[in-house]
Amino acid sequence: MSAFLDKKIPLCKPSINSDDLKVVSDAIKSGWLAHGSCNHDFEDNFARYIGVKHAITMNSCTSALEIALKAHGIKGEVIIPSFTWVATANAVINAGATPVFADVDYETRNLSSQHIESLINHKTEAIIVVHFGGQICLMADILKLCEKHHLLLVEDSAETIGARFDHRQAGSFGVGCFSFFPTKNITTGEGGMLTTNDQSFATKCRALISHGISTTTFARENQNNPWERAADYAGHNYRMPNPLAALGNNQLARLEKFNSRRKDIAHFYNSKLKTLDGLVKTPKIAQGAEHVYQTYTITVEKRTRNHLVKFLNHCNVGASVHFDPPVHLQPFYKNFLEKRCVLPSTEKLSAEVISLPIYPDMTLKDQRLVVKRVKEYFAR
Repeated sequence: MSAFLDKKIPLCKPSINSDDLKVVSDAIKSGWLAHGSCNHDFEDNFARYIGVKHAITMNSCTSALEIALKAHGIKGEVIIPSFTWVATANAVINAGATPVFADVDYETRNLSSQHIESLINHKTEAIIVVHFGGQICLMADILKLCEKHHLLLVEDSAETIGARFDHRQAGSFGVGCFSFFPTKNITTGEGGMLTTNDQSFATKCRALISHGISTTTFARENQNNPWERAADYAGHNYRMPNPLAALGNNQLARLEKFNSRRKDIAHFYNSKLKTLDGLVKTPKIAQGAEHVYQTYTITVEKRTRNHLVKFLNHCNVGASVHFDPPVHLQPFYKNFLEKRCVLPSTEKLSAEVISLPIYPDMTLKDQRLVVKRVKEYFAR
């Protein structure tokens, strides 16, 4: 069968060009490999892009989530979706708080205020919304809910860099937490960012990610006694290296172009897969939300899902599943919970969702081949 001779189409692939290589090389040649001037440039440009006052580079989005909670002293319950990567829940646990799992909307894959409200009680201190796969949650009602109950709002925007709701960027409604893992809309290899409008909170976050010390080595260079370092907190080393920040800053300049390409590929998939209506459901975009397709997900019947993913992989199409099992059914959290969560939409989605290849440099030929193989499966 010719399908098995096709070249491998990966699920995702970072877009790295010669200029990216140059800025990383220049940063390495500068001799400043730890947190430095490139971090400041990346932070300033990222904050301006998101529309917030402060952005703080970190080693991961997971660290940003943990620090967002720790800096606010969150120790009670934190409502999160179960349909997410386990890092969201891990950050809650590692901050010393307790995750409470909410169901999501099957079609948008996101939390809504309706899913959250029934879980709020006197122990609730924060909500972490996860903007799934490139689509921002419906933030207006969620924001009102947080204000009504005086809850910290944290946005896990790892998969949604550049998406908007009512013309506002993801990460500008609450404390924004972003990922620059190679699968994301821009990359630094490993890396993350925290965004906020709160000056005192930002200052505390900067100290917490740098051993509890409020000034960086780079900032102390011009002090009379640059070796003097006073720890105000029991902090961590969650900093991003200077060369990775150089890469991130260079990638940020091309983010809109990257996201435009992702939308074009998603539109192609939508138009071609609609002929399989009844067999394949394509993503739904909620009113007022923008989708930047960090992941392109379809759903099929539960009995079909695993067979289709394996067929596509056998045909060298890098399809995968995000996320199965959901967090509340992961071994640790299954044992951690006092009673079994009942999250019907989450469990149905987890059993039916498939992620298809999508990345800015994907050719039209590869897009056609992905669609061809999906149709081939159902034709059989």
